[in-house]
Amino acid sequence: MKVGCIGLGDIARKAYLPVLAGLGEVELHLQTRTPATLDRVADGLHLPAGQRHTTLDALLDQGLDAAFVHAPTRVHPEIVARLLDAGVPTYVDKPLAYELADSERLVALAEERGVSLAVGFNRRFAPGYAQCLEHPRDLILLQKNRVGLPEEPRAMILDDFIHVVDTLRFLAPGPIDDVTVRARTDAGLLHHVVLQLSGDGFTALGVMNRLSGSAEEILEVSGQDSKRQVVNLAETIDHKGQPTVRRRGDWVPVARQRGIEQAVLVFLDAVRAGTVVSARDALETHELCERVVRAVREHAA
Repeated sequence: MKVGCIGLGDIARKAYLPVLAGLGEVELHLQTRTPATLDRVADGLHLPAGQRHTTLDALLDQGLDAAFVHAPTRVHPEIVARLLDAGVPTYVDKPLAYELADSERLVALAEERGVSLAVGFNRRFAPGYAQCLEHPRDLILLQKNRVGLPEEPRAMILDDFIHVVDTLRFLAPGPIDDVTVRARTDAGLLHHVVLQLSGDGFTALGVMNRLSGSAEEILEVSGQDSKRQVVNLAETIDHKGQPTVRRRGDWVPVARQRGIEQAVLVFLDAVRAGTVVSARDALETHELCERVVRAVREHAA
């Protein structure tokens, strides 16, 4: 199975390549425009010259069975469109694109070509979060905070807050009837944003503070007088009377803890089976993010 990896930045090197390189049935091909980076990463994986490419054309000439796109977001539309036009099942880091129109175009192109398109919402596969589907979820609270990182609103929301948005949608126990956004901006930079989603019998709150003094991610789901808390995707605390704590095992890889390994395997299994993966649900997350961007700009005005 020939699998291409486009873009060799931190997320590719630290999370995806260790998973892909460990799959014996995968012939891994790398592509980046920077020869020094290409050789350094490929040398570390002991890949021969024939599996190293500096252009997308050269990569496509290999007859790929699937591709993973980890290039910067600004070039996603061009790269993903090329792959879909070539009939290559494609997995791309979130977001599909910064602009909703580009995301809509890519999803429509995938459907027109009948080609798989998956978006890397790995938290749906993270064990701590996936297990929350088994817990009552009358109230959902997800905080994903950073230190000293206020940012232009669209970039912050589409590159980072999108994980919060998608996780709330994933865990919501029913249809969402109401969307409320609150935010604080200063000098054009987004300091914090709060998203409230509600439906029949539930409320979901997503919070991101880029000046919080701490880099943390805390999920809480509660209902029926019990609560489950997941801290930094690694520690799960169940509260019903005396709290019980479960921590990630010492030998559990970070890629598995964060759901990346599972997302990769599910995508490749679908490719092998000839099952077309749809990005239509992922597009709904992008649409909701666009609503957040608009609301933040209205608050700023």
